[in-house]
Amino acid sequence: MVTSTGDNIVADMIASRPPEEVVEHIAARDSIQITHKADAEVSAPSSDDDEFPSPTEEELSSLRKVPGDLSTIAFALCLVEFAERASYYGASTVFSNFVEFPLPAGGNGAGAPPKGTQETAGALGMGLQASSALVLLFQFLAYLVPIFGGWWADVKVGRYYAIIVGVIICGIAHIIQIIGAIPSVLQKGASNAAPPFILGLLILAFGAGIFKPNVAPTILDQQMNHKEHVKTLKSGEKVIVSPELTATRTMLIFYGSVNVGAFYELATTYAEKDVGYWLAFLISGIIYFLLPLLLWAMYKRTKKVPPSGSELTSSIKIMGTALKNSKFRVWRKDFWDSAKPSVLAERGITVSWSDQLVDDVRRTVDACHIFFFFPIYNLNDGGIGSVPTNQAAAMVTNGAPNDLLNNFNPLTIIVFVPILSYIIYPLLHRFKIKPGPIDRITIGFFFAALSGAAGAIVQYYVYKTSPCGHYASTCDEVSPISVWWQIPNNVLSAISECFANVTAYELAYSRAPPAMRSLVMAIFLFMTALSSALGEILLPVQVDPYLIWLWAGPAIVLAVQTIWFYYLFYPLNKEEFLTRTADDLYSTGEKSETEPDVERTVEETKV
Repeated sequence: MVTSTGDNIVADMIASRPPEEVVEHIAARDSIQITHKADAEVSAPSSDDDEFPSPTEEELSSLRKVPGDLSTIAFALCLVEFAERASYYGASTVFSNFVEFPLPAGGNGAGAPPKGTQETAGALGMGLQASSALVLLFQFLAYLVPIFGGWWADVKVGRYYAIIVGVIICGIAHIIQIIGAIPSVLQKGASNAAPPFILGLLILAFGAGIFKPNVAPTILDQQMNHKEHVKTLKSGEKVIVSPELTATRTMLIFYGSVNVGAFYELATTYAEKDVGYWLAFLISGIIYFLLPLLLWAMYKRTKKVPPSGSELTSSIKIMGTALKNSKFRVWRKDFWDSAKPSVLAERGITVSWSDQLVDDVRRTVDACHIFFFFPIYNLNDGGIGSVPTNQAAAMVTNGAPNDLLNNFNPLTIIVFVPILSYIIYPLLHRFKIKPGPIDRITIGFFFAALSGAAGAIVQYYVYKTSPCGHYASTCDEVSPISVWWQIPNNVLSAISECFANVTAYELAYSRAPPAMRSLVMAIFLFMTALSSALGEILLPVQVDPYLIWLWAGPAIVLAVQTIWFYYLFYPLNKEEFLTRTADDLYSTGEKSETEPDVERTVEETKV
């Protein structure tokens, strides 16, 4: 909500640390007053058992579980993610063609090819390997920087401040890219056009890396009730509102908003094809500059978790203590128990952390183990580097942009997310079938392997039917196969994301201690950086005649990995969703060393 206190808002945004007194107005239904001062005492918030009654044992075994409502602010933050991802994907989707292909002969000089030809838009003409190298470098940095962005937010400045900084950096990148794509710059050759493009690419990757790991945790922070409670529906049916199902629905809506934004690629791919790159980068920048307005409008009503670094420090100490006491035998069943204060006290050792934090760290490390299975998955999710767009450029497009088919990934997600959230999952729950997180990730891996196999089959037939055989990428003529045969690859990879990526977002939030959620989210995003690094390693074979195996190889590895993954982690299906929330600290009278004292006025608006 826009207010007359804009000067104070801006001052808070640029402050390097939270002020001594913080007042947060959060969208929620209840009012909780907790004063934040240096030596203030924290009083436990009163629980409203009448409004949120805990389920009895009988109710737990007999009542259906349903997701809770999302607050207006959570939806608004999804809109922020939509605008950022629209600009990010809108710009990045044209990177491949911009680098790989030269300015088309007979084109308009802005990168667009002549009308009615099978030619592809281009600018720098640096070839497939250079294009893949830059695209993979961009992806690597965009998912490596979140490690810093998550740590910086959790320990130093807070998530909301980090989001603001990321927005400013990305805004600068979009301006540089627009200037670098002006036709007069492109027409002077790669020596003039490449520097601003590469500079903008690097800055955009850094800004996105600051922004990305902090958005999903901030959205989930808006969920005020983290415990199961009984609710009576309008139909008269009693149900249990489950925080896990609420998080699942929240992340599905979040992921849906990401992909509504990604569908913006449709506009930029046609802009490069029909007008030129200056328009493609301009429309990406235009939608991006909605972000400052949205963030300012929501500033006062958003729950902003202050930075709190001591729990991260304690977590590192816990891992060090466990390694030392177990003599680095990480496979021991009592590995984590050896770091618990209750165990250490028997040896006369006193530490500053709690048994609960040790359990939280164990759960976090388990989640990170799961994440290490995602790099191979990511290689199958949409293909490696510029290989998919290169494949499309060797097929019949009939005037369609060769990177158009990428849009079927977000389009499928936009359609499939509501079906999954409002039809498939509720139907399964009605029949007491609850796919656990490992079940869902396994399903996602399976669909991704099928996606990679579909890409390999299409590449096989491109080679088989191309006039140049296994050298189709550099052939002057295209294969007679229609580019629309790429749709199965994009659709299958999109379905896989709805199961695998959405569940990983949930795990990154639910299994991490409150002060480490952005960092753990960043560790998950870092798996994409590792995938990009693997893609860089494969650069020497990202040429004809090896492109079939760039699809088939990762698919075969993922199929084997999926079986191994399920065997290792299926017991985690039965673990509790959230074992500790901030409310638990107050209800037990225990205050974490990292839990800040905050005066919060909570007014939730349900939709």
